[in-house]
Amino acid sequence: MKKLITTIIVIFVIILGILIAGPLYVINEGEQAVIVRLGQISEDRVITNAGLHVKIPFIDEVVRYPKKIMSWNGEPRIVPTAERQFIFVDIVARWRISDPKKFYESIQGGADGALLKLAEIIDSEVRTVIAENPLRESVRNSNIILDRSSDTDILNLDEGIDEEILAAPTQESNIEPIARGRRQLAEEILARSRRMVPEYGIELIDVVTRQIRYSDELTPSVYERMKRERNQIAMYYRSVGEGRKAEWIGRMESELMEIESGAYNQAQTIMGIADAEAARIYANAYDRNQSTRDFYRFWRGMESYRQTMPRFDKTLTTDMEYFRYLYNPNLR
Repeated sequence: MKKLITTIIVIFVIILGILIAGPLYVINEGEQAVIVRLGQISEDRVITNAGLHVKIPFIDEVVRYPKKIMSWNGEPRIVPTAERQFIFVDIVARWRISDPKKFYESIQGGADGALLKLAEIIDSEVRTVIAENPLRESVRNSNIILDRSSDTDILNLDEGIDEEILAAPTQESNIEPIARGRRQLAEEILARSRRMVPEYGIELIDVVTRQIRYSDELTPSVYERMKRERNQIAMYYRSVGEGRKAEWIGRMESELMEIESGAYNQAQTIMGIADAEAARIYANAYDRNQSTRDFYRFWRGMESYRQTMPRFDKTLTTDMEYFRYLYNPNLR
C-alpha cells in the first residue's frame, strides 16, 4: 500500500513538473518561432503558423521572431560622389525575417542584431553606388528642370509672345541632364543589398532615400551658383520685358497718332461741311433783298471791329472803306 501511494505521489510530482515546465506554448498572429533542441534545429522545428503547439519540456527552447514587416532607419552619413563632392545621405529600408532557421543560425541578438547587419550591408552599398555616380544623379530624380516650357508656363503668356525667346536662359544654363536619377540609384542599392541578405534569412523589401543634402562645406557654393543662375534668368526676362514694353508703347503711340489724325480729318471735314452750309445760308439770306444785304454787311463789319480793333496798337488813319461804319451817320 505504501509503495502504491509513493508511486502515485512520484507520478503526480512528475506530471506537475512537466506542467510547470510548460509543454504547451502559443504562437500569436504576427509571430514565428524556431524550436531549439539541445542547441540544434531542423526544418520541422520552424513554426510559422499561429496557434497552440507542443514542445518537450526542459529540452526544447522556443525562440520567437516577429513575422511582420519592420523598418530600418539608417544614420545620415557623409558620402563622396564621383566628383569627390561630399553629401549627407539618409536611407530607410523595410525588411522581414523570411527564413527563421537561417536567421537563428547567422544572426546573434535577434532583431537588434539584424539591424546592425542591415546597417553594415546597406551602408556599404550606399557608399558604392553614390561614389560611382555624379552628384546630379543623387540629388535629382528627373530632367523636368530642363523642360523649356516649365518657365514659360509660370508666366501665363498671352498669344503672340515668342516662347522660344523666353526659353533661351534654360538652354544656356550649365544644368546637365541626368541619366538615371535618385530613384534608380535607390533601386540599384536595393538590388545590390538583396543579393547579400538571403543568407541571413532576411528579405529586403525596399530601400528609400529619405533625405539627401549638401555638406556644410558644399552648401554655400551650391546656393551661390543657384542664385547666380536665377539672377541670370531674371535679368534676361527683365530685358525681354523691357523690349516688349518699348514695342507696345511704340505701337500704342502709333495707334494713338493714327486715331487722332483720323479724328482731326473727320472734324475738319465736318467743319468744312458746316462752313459751306453756313455760307450757303448766308448767301441765300444775302440774295433775298437790299435791306437784308445791308444788315448782313453791317453785322459782319461789327463782328470784324469787335475782333480786330482791341488788338490795334495804333491807327494812322481811318479814312478807308473798312471804317465806313464808324463815321457814317447813315451806317452806309
